Amino acid sequence: MDDFESALSDHDYHFELGQVVTGKIFEHTSEGVFVDIGGKSPGFVPTPEALLANEKDVATILPLGESAEFLIIREQNAEGQVTLSRRKLEEKRIWEELEEASEAGHSVQIRISGSNRGGVTGEVKGLRGFIPNSHLVDKDLESLMGQVLTVNFLELDKERRKLVLSQRYAAQAEIMQKLTIGALVTGKVANIKPYGVFIELDGMTGLLHRSQISEKPVPHLEDMFSVGQNVRVLITDIEESKKRISLSLKALEKFPGEAVENFEELQTNAEERVESALKNLNIVV
Repeated sequence: MDDFESALSDHDYHFELGQVVTGKIFEHTSEGVFVDIGGKSPGFVPTPEALLANEKDVATILPLGESAEFLIIREQNAEGQVTLSRRKLEEKRIWEELEEASEAGHSVQIRISGSNRGGVTGEVKGLRGFIPNSHLVDKDLESLMGQVLTVNFLELDKERRKLVLSQRYAAQAEIMQKLTIGALVTGKVANIKPYGVFIELDGMTGLLHRSQISEKPVPHLEDMFSVGQNVRVLITDIEESKKRISLSLKALEKFPGEAVENFEELQTNAEERVESALKNLNIVV
């Protein structure tokens, strides 16, 4: 017995808070699970820390004799026992997975389960996420309950367990992926500013800058355009990171000023002009 105690004292069982360990389940109790992690004392997993969302039976999830990984959430007590968590380890891995998705600009899905004055809440891989009202496509909050939405990241803070998401950005990203430089598209005038005309394209807004309307100056944009008017334009540039779409009418002109002098004919024959416009712009499609 003395030799056994000496062997144990000579071995360095060094367990730290936040460390991931592998252990074998050897006892179930009413309060949790004991796990052999190779230390002087077994590790203990309280029942709430053993189960993930929607799991109920510890004995089924962590059967005797099976090995599993756990996160140390409390350092050794006087008896050398550490407290372990399967739930927090899974959450840690999910946060890391979401961080990678956020950095790569990928979308995730959230199942909506609640709402408040600011927006809706739901579950993303077992974590709580929030979508502000301003970043929802559908503003009817009651109809969203139980729905699964595709969203992009607005804010992700693992330390504060804060996950803010945007359905609107995800929808815009999907539209952006369908648009291509050099494509002739039909949009609706959404707004007119001194520097240009904003054209709505299936939920995204592109800018027809004043300099891209015609080779000749246009004195008053309101003389050519009105809100709600359909306009055929050429996409000349797309900046996905800034959600910026640049448009042109000038590229479709056969002579300087045609867009101003003969707007309707330019619009009617727009397809015939695309090939020549792309050559002049050095756009390869």
